[in-house]
Amino acid sequence: MINVIDQSGILAISTRLQRLSDQLRKDGQLIYKANGIDFEPKWFPVIYTLHQKNILSVVEVALEIGYSHPSTISLLKELEKQKLIRSKKDKTDERKRLIQLTEKGNLLVIQMQPVWKNMVKALTALTDTKNNLMKAIDEVEKQMRQQSFFEREQLINRDK
Repeated sequence: MINVIDQSGILAISTRLQRLSDQLRKDGQLIYKANGIDFEPKWFPVIYTLHQKNILSVVEVALEIGYSHPSTISLLKELEKQKLIRSKKDKTDERKRLIQLTEKGNLLVIQMQPVWKNMVKALTALTDTKNNLMKAIDEVEKQMRQQSFFEREQLINRDK
């Protein structure tokens, strides 16, 4: 069934990407649950980043995952409450907090790695279409780094 949002085309791209993201997160949660893993997909960017980078400041985590500082802080608090991460003050700069996975967090990553491999296969099959979604996302993100949506609209508006 085609709804009004689907019919609106490019104007609703943000809404449609959000809808797609929500469905992928819901399915991701079902996959984790089906594999006996108590994990929220929203935690993935922090857990995966700390698994790859080991120890980072709060600002570095925010930059790596591309979230705002307040959103990152909120996510870190949640993960700390779950005892998946811990923070400590930087010895060279007392204002800085350094974040790393706890033993529980590292064990969770080990448990999730085979699931991630299956998820990669399923997501690859899902997005490997004529207009490959991942390639398109990469291209649009590159375009936006050169000139944002807002900047592009302002130029169009000024040229009227």
